[in-house]
Amino acid sequence: MTRRALAALAVLVLLAGCGSFGAGGEEGTATLWVTRDRGATLLLETDVEAGQTLMRALDSKVDLETRYGGRYVQSIDGLEGSLDAQRDWFWFVNGYEGDRSAASYRLRDGDIAWLDYRGWEREGEARVVVGAFPEPFVHGFGGKTRPAVVRFEGSRARATRLGRRIGADSIEPLGAPVPKGANVLEVRDGAPAATAELLGETAGAPVRFVLRGDPDPTRRYSTP
Repeated sequence: MTRRALAALAVLVLLAGCGSFGAGGEEGTATLWVTRDRGATLLLETDVEAGQTLMRALDSKVDLETRYGGRYVQSIDGLEGSLDAQRDWFWFVNGYEGDRSAASYRLRDGDIAWLDYRGWEREGEARVVVGAFPEPFVHGFGGKTRPAVVRFEGSRARATRLGRRIGADSIEPLGAPVPKGANVLEVRDGAPAATAELLGETAGAPVRFVLRGDPDPTRRYSTP
């Protein structure tokens, strides 16, 4: 074996001992959910390696059919997008609706990737969903995060507990100033409910989440 070949082998052995790396060199894992009807029915929940594209990760776990040169999802385990039924597969990462092909989004450690089979109707829907809370406060989108703040009414203890979950930079009563570009979690009184608003045009823009009552921190919220 040549000296060059031995050096290459040594590098491979070293990398093999350094944890799990995806195709893009990112260490760690992401979570993959597959659901239907806006999160009402869970079809798959599994871990995948970070560093690979969402499409590649999906293909490793399901029977996948694509369209438009492999850039868009057509069918998952036989559940197929339909022009007649006006239903299709939509994808989200950390609560943000994807703004590109799933073949172009590279997963980061800690990402929650979510494929949901749903109708096309969009009236009144935000391009961000509460279902992956505490995302996108923790991991953001595309590896980029924003400052996070909590603004609350009622119990400070409840607001503090939720603030810790999102890594809040400040926890103040409603009406306190909010830094420009920050993600905002409003904690309000009332019957338990959750809503989300995208304060921009694209994935990764600031968000405003409103949680009412005392939400169950282990609950996965269905999308609106």
